[in-house]
Amino acid sequence: MNWKGVIPAITTNLHADLTIDHEALAAHCRWMIDSGCTGIVCGGSLGEAATLSFDEKIALVRTAVSAVGERAPVVLGIASLGTAEAVALAQAAEKSGAQGLMVLPPYVYTGDWPEMKAHLSAVITATPLSCLLYNNPVAYKTDFLPEQIAELAAEHTNLHAVKESSGDVRRITAIRAWCGRRLDVLVGMDDAVVEGVDAGAVGWIAGLVNAFPAESVELFDSASQGDKVRAMALYTWFLPLLKLDTVPKFVQFIKWVQAEVGRGTPHVRSPRRELSGADLATAQTVLATALSRRAGL
Repeated sequence: MNWKGVIPAITTNLHADLTIDHEALAAHCRWMIDSGCTGIVCGGSLGEAATLSFDEKIALVRTAVSAVGERAPVVLGIASLGTAEAVALAQAAEKSGAQGLMVLPPYVYTGDWPEMKAHLSAVITATPLSCLLYNNPVAYKTDFLPEQIAELAAEHTNLHAVKESSGDVRRITAIRAWCGRRLDVLVGMDDAVVEGVDAGAVGWIAGLVNAFPAESVELFDSASQGDKVRAMALYTWFLPLLKLDTVPKFVQFIKWVQAEVGRGTPHVRSPRRELSGADLATAQTVLATALSRRAGL
């Protein structure tokens, strides 16, 4: 499992009747890898995991694995209401060909550290697969502190990475201080990628990559290689789009942008609704401005 580089948290392609479009999903996975991405994450927050059944999540893995073959690893997001289901999902993902797991805290319930540690440990030890811990206190109301992450890393040899989405890039520095090179740290918020790389992140679980993969890879590579002039030129152009990944309707925004660039549909499962009104106007303005300035890059 390679946790470095740009790894898309892919959207889940849906037909108009809201069933999964596996043909489109496979094509999308291939486009991501053809564009220089280093892996695929299925069933994350951007993939509308909370609206997918257990069987649908495993079907996503099978489709992605079949689509990319040995070219890149496929990861499944492991999130559920209870620990038993999360463990079963991890084990089913392994049997379906996943090479990594993105491990989340349980949905809805926000416990203390001993409870959360027990949940995470059960999932991490359920398979020998490489695991990435997903820390997103804004969305999931559970904050894994750097010292707690180090505690998990010391106890589980197959915990190899952490996706840091607290919004505070100082956390990347703190995790590195606690863990050294023991864990790969990945940026989890699109509008913090350059700052995150500067702080020591070696990967990016990305969102707008679903519509702009080549630009995402070039941005990450420029930042990682220390080409600050090129990185800032790309970042300045890209940032209004990247900020669409950090708002409550990020799924609708990113799927709409994908559809507008001819790489998907805007269909989402309820309770989400497709963009309209002021939200649609915002998306139209941001995308039109970005496309008009794209050639100047």
